[in-house]
Amino acid sequence: MVTKGINFKFNRTGMASTLAVVAATVAVAVPAVMSQNRATVKIDGSSTVYPITEAVAEDFQNARRGAVQVTVGLSGTGGGFKKFCAGETDISNASRPIKPEEQQKCKAAGINYIELPIAYDALTVVVNKQNTWASSMTVAELKKMWEPAAQGKIANWSQVRSGWPNAPLKLFGPGADSGTFDYFTEAIVGEAKKSRTDYLPSEDDNVLVQGVSRDKNAIGYFGFAYYEENKDKLKAVAIDGGKGAVMPSPTTVENGTYQPLSRPLFIYVSSKAVQRPEVKQFVEYYLNNAAKLSKEVGYVALPSQAYQLAMNNFKGNKMGSVFVGRQTIGVRIEEILRLEAR
Repeated sequence: MVTKGINFKFNRTGMASTLAVVAATVAVAVPAVMSQNRATVKIDGSSTVYPITEAVAEDFQNARRGAVQVTVGLSGTGGGFKKFCAGETDISNASRPIKPEEQQKCKAAGINYIELPIAYDALTVVVNKQNTWASSMTVAELKKMWEPAAQGKIANWSQVRSGWPNAPLKLFGPGADSGTFDYFTEAIVGEAKKSRTDYLPSEDDNVLVQGVSRDKNAIGYFGFAYYEENKDKLKAVAIDGGKGAVMPSPTTVENGTYQPLSRPLFIYVSSKAVQRPEVKQFVEYYLNNAAKLSKEVGYVALPSQAYQLAMNNFKGNKMGSVFVGRQTIGVRIEEILRLEAR
């Protein structure tokens, strides 16, 4: 008998192409008797943050020689916070800061937490490889395509830019529980969660990858790591935020030119859970290895100073969020980490 979970292993140069459509949890298969005697760290949340956390979990478990089991779920940032604030998980992966209403739910349930940024992401707009016309797009064109007013009206590529083909516009994007959805709509449309709804949504970024790769007229958006793993069948679109079109890459994220779709990624750690040694050890291992492993799976490491500040906040048991209610578009992590939590 074994513990059950859908295997989302990364090949450590990116994501395996055999990612399943729906994820429950990820865990190393072990005999049931052994698993009952092992300490467990439970994690859920963002599909964007998943690749980093899965890589950390794999290495941590190997380093502990099976003494600790780490399970990683994939229910989206919003879905992860629902479980976290209900006390069902120890750590929540998030591709955006916790929201005030989520903060209140945690508070009402007696769940205190430590907020830790762990990497940068270049939220990437992608089209099909056969798309020969959309090499770059302005923020205004993306807004025209995705804003609520576009529903039922902007149905062809030719309506987005003159000269583009009169071909059907096939949209793929994250679902409403996704932090990527929240960030994209705020950065592009101007308000979080404001979007047309006549598109194919999924909390699983692999579903979006497959959708765009199979339709010449498709467009979608998700985390940079998912593009990196699938760039043989997808084309990234350069984004013009007002200073010229810029392609997503670690370099353009680090130098601040890929705007407005560069964003920080987080984990949230339950203060109750961190009292258990296996959780404390896992988080310290995460922060000590996040720079290396985030690069391995296709994301961008934070400045070393930011990791040190995050470790200081963790060891100092700094509760609450310094990001909630603050602007994260174009933010410098190390500056905000010095602010007082709310």
